[in-house]
Amino acid sequence: MTAYALGFHEVDRTRIAEVGGKGASLGELSKLEGIRVPEGFCVSTAAFKRVLGEAPGLDRLSRLKAEDREGIRELSAELRAHIEGLAIPDDLQQAITRFHSRLGEHAAYAVRSSATAEDLPTASFAGQQDSYLNVIGTPALLTHVSRCWASLFTERAVAYRIQHGFDHRKVHMAVVVQKMVNPHAAGTLFTADPVTSNRKVSSIEAIFGLGEALVSGVVNADGYQVRDGRITRSAPTQQDRPVLTEEQVLRLERLGRQIEAHFGSPQDIEWCLLDDAFFFVQSRPITTLYPVPDAGDGGNHVFVSVGHQQMMTDPMKPLGLSLWQMRAARPMYAAGGRLFIDCTKELASPASRAGVLEALGRNDPLIKDALLSIIDRGDFIPPPPAPVPEQGKPAMTAWGPPPPVDDDPAIVTELIAQSQASVEALKQAIQTKSGVELLDFIVEDFQQSRKSLFEPRGFGALMAGINAVTWLNDKMWEWLGEKNAADTLSQSVPNNITSEMGLALLEVADAIRPHPEVIAYLRTARDEGFLEGLLRVEGGRAAHDALSAYLGRFGIRCAGEIDVTRTRWSESPTTLVPLILSNIQTFAPGASSQKFEQGRQAALKKEQELLARLKSLPEGEQKADETQRMIRRLRNFIGYREYPKYGIVARHFVYRQALLKEAERLVQAGVFQEKEDIYSLFFEELREIVRTNQLDRQLIRQRQDEHERFQKLMPPRVITSEGEIVEGAYKRTDLPAGALVGLAVSSGVVEGRARVILDMADANPAPGDILVTRFTDPSWTPLFVSIQGLVTEVGGLMTHGAVIAREYGLPAVVGVEQATRRIRDGQRIRVHGTEGYVELLS
Repeated sequence: MTAYALGFHEVDRTRIAEVGGKGASLGELSKLEGIRVPEGFCVSTAAFKRVLGEAPGLDRLSRLKAEDREGIRELSAELRAHIEGLAIPDDLQQAITRFHSRLGEHAAYAVRSSATAEDLPTASFAGQQDSYLNVIGTPALLTHVSRCWASLFTERAVAYRIQHGFDHRKVHMAVVVQKMVNPHAAGTLFTADPVTSNRKVSSIEAIFGLGEALVSGVVNADGYQVRDGRITRSAPTQQDRPVLTEEQVLRLERLGRQIEAHFGSPQDIEWCLLDDAFFFVQSRPITTLYPVPDAGDGGNHVFVSVGHQQMMTDPMKPLGLSLWQMRAARPMYAAGGRLFIDCTKELASPASRAGVLEALGRNDPLIKDALLSIIDRGDFIPPPPAPVPEQGKPAMTAWGPPPPVDDDPAIVTELIAQSQASVEALKQAIQTKSGVELLDFIVEDFQQSRKSLFEPRGFGALMAGINAVTWLNDKMWEWLGEKNAADTLSQSVPNNITSEMGLALLEVADAIRPHPEVIAYLRTARDEGFLEGLLRVEGGRAAHDALSAYLGRFGIRCAGEIDVTRTRWSESPTTLVPLILSNIQTFAPGASSQKFEQGRQAALKKEQELLARLKSLPEGEQKADETQRMIRRLRNFIGYREYPKYGIVARHFVYRQALLKEAERLVQAGVFQEKEDIYSLFFEELREIVRTNQLDRQLIRQRQDEHERFQKLMPPRVITSEGEIVEGAYKRTDLPAGALVGLAVSSGVVEGRARVILDMADANPAPGDILVTRFTDPSWTPLFVSIQGLVTEVGGLMTHGAVIAREYGLPAVVGVEQATRRIRDGQRIRVHGTEGYVELLS
């Protein structure tokens, strides 16, 4: 028999489909020992479905986009009016009034919406549906139940569901009916600090009377924070009359921790206080908290984002995460689809602390400042363990000093040749591997190639250019008062695989430009049969050959390329079509070689200028000789800065192709539904499935939902094992009013139109635009040939966007917090690439 009404005692979290998130939560709370919940019951979703039936307009509503505000407004009003006008059948009324009369039909009730997509771990839907207080009598109760049903289709609720990807037709509404209490006080309790996300800090707000005044923001609340059973912050609005006593604050916090332990995650709790007894009227997960990396030992740890170093703050899928973890020279911990390193031990030791801060700060000053703030507290990072006598030669680490390397340009040429030969050997060897043997082979190749990544000569060559940049910038400032001199000296250096990628796409445009039929074909092209289709167009052979050659060298790349699950350019070559068409329209033939030569001449001119100025100083000849040697060192080695990652991505592409081939076999065997299911598995999970041909398909769906949830989260630069997100800040006071501060990474000042672009697939900047984005990786390089400046939210002195901006001579400022929100698309801005800030001009 269909249950149209259910008491709280009949409800738990397994019945969300019947009573919604809020109803299920109250059912759980009512069963906990020592937790009081005001009496009540739920009008089930079965009642909602019976009354609503096939409401007109639902199909039309499901086709609306978030930006169609007028359509949302009209359909929402239509649906609400339809629902509120429906009659409630007699048997349904009887089911509701039966519970109502048991509890006392003349009492006052709160009538609250409880949608099936509400108070979930993935989305709280807080404030999206309606609640009504002091509802008295059966007719009023039935009226307000209908109003709660109708509130499923308010404009804000519809827009929220569209934003979060919920299907309107699959979300149903239950209603919670709960006896009102007349409390002395009420408020909220967060079992994790909503500001810092620290899981060990509870945050309480309290007011006299009903809590609705607090939720609606019409009164100021007393505020308390509790940590480890101790009140660490007390901020009453009236000093002579606090809402809660210290004992009540601590008791409430303990009850909150009990509720948190039951639900298994930090909770946002609504409570009220009656006769010194706490009652709880709601508990829902805090959905905005970033997951905490887990080092597995329960100790204090400081984690730093890998994505902020790699220019990839988007979430990765499990296969991509685990492959990058296997590649790493030190353990990496996954949280929220991102990777983090634990730098606690290095920060604890005075011997290594300075090196870590200097290395991380060079890439991102905000990370360094956040770490310094943790160190300054003096009570979080544990003291270093007692020193252990060294046994033999210590292993090289990412923080250690680089080995010396001769100033010989042939070294880079040899290293690149070795990398290319190694990848070719991998391609040949992997062809014969399948099944578990394939996965074991990949693990072995990882181990071998990881060793070669920090091979002394390669690591020395990598650091030689970086150290030359630092030396030149420091010395030219000390001797000549010139900032960032190495920026111009770094233009058009040899062997930079990433900058060559942007210039090479200009050459592809040169091959296509003379053929209007090819250009017309590109404007309508689709990936399927794309290259073959070129051969059927007049002039298409030249275009086909040029593009095929480009993809043969650079087709392994894509946006977010450190994630092996991302589609590569060679797999979707039409990704490049908008950039090619833009290059055809914007540039004249031969622009590639012309741009490279302009950069080379600018670097040569800067070198001659600096040397001439140095020679006029005391001991000038010696200073000029040292500087010339370091300039030669910079130009010999700084281009190689981009190659190790290219080599890694090349190997990952070989793994990707082999793994997808294995996935196709599993599809044919009926294990996977589609080959992309492989992306949702960690490497060791995949290995077990390949061995057994057994898969829990629910796991794939769970991981896909999880990935969607992670996409909505912004990863922190620094997070502790307590979940606290520690923010860094720029300590600068020398800026114009209203300027946006960042890190200067490529010299010069440029003014122009801001193009705010969040996805490279949407990029179509006009010549002279300034690119404003969250981050850039090597796949964005082809855009750099047409812009005149760069602003990013993430980045450092030696990250890819900064390196390429310097080589192309583009003024750039990176690490500008929330730049894509604070700068409007089309707004006129001025980028101060030498001083490190951005001015908003319009």
